[in-house]
Amino acid sequence: MDKAIGSRIHIIMKNDKEIVGTLLGFDDFVNMVLEDVTEFESTPEGRRVTKLDQILLNGNNITMVSDCVKLKLLFPRKSFNILFFAVGSRR
Repeated sequence: MDKAIGSRIHIIMKNDKEIVGTLLGFDDFVNMVLEDVTEFESTPEGRRVTKLDQILLNGNNITMVSDCVKLKLLFPRKSFNILFFAVGSRR
């Protein structure tokens, strides 16, 4: 995680929100401070997008964290800024 400071990251939260922002810092509990944040939330009316200057995320509510730069390297032919994942348990 230390190497991701200053990078754009994509976070999936337990409440089905997805957040993309620049990682400013984190602690031992994976609480994170992000700036230049875009929050995506699925609602019955559709997807709601909220722009925020800076947020503090509670690490207990984080399901997954991805580095946006590495995702672009894995999928170079895609012309996207954000990649969404379907997260679920497999049995």
